[in-house]
Amino acid sequence: MRFDRQDVLLRYRRIKAARRRRRQAGMTLLELLVVITVLGLLTAAVGTVALNYLGRAKTETTQLRINQLEAGLDLFRLDMGRYPTEAEGLRALIEAPADAEKWNGPYVKKAEAIDDAWGTPFLYASPGQHGEVDIYSLGADKADGGEDEDQDVTNW
Repeated sequence: MRFDRQDVLLRYRRIKAARRRRRQAGMTLLELLVVITVLGLLTAAVGTVALNYLGRAKTETTQLRINQLEAGLDLFRLDMGRYPTEAEGLRALIEAPADAEKWNGPYVKKAEAIDDAWGTPFLYASPGQHGEVDIYSLGADKADGGEDEDQDVTNW
């Protein structure tokens, strides 16, 4: 069996083209490592921003709840002639205290309004050191002071 020169040349070109396509079809290990590194850097940058936003959102939510509780306390005071005692606490805005004949509540719509955004009940003092009533949260760390998400959120 004898091969024609044209057949051999054509076959050689096809094999060479097939090899070239195989080499170009996939990514090299170096290219893959570069892509993974870039994706890791993007994830780190976006993740940091997202976590900061989430922490700030919880602090702002807690401040809004404190404002809502202050409004509820003012309504309680209008009906009862006094603020809830420390023993009654903020729960008096949701459920009538034992001796509350003039209670016309609930003064806040949802029971979870008496908890901060981290699920901890607000601290309440009546009379307060900074005003008639003090409402505050110790933040995410549940300790005095702090910065960012750990900062205290107060009504004063």
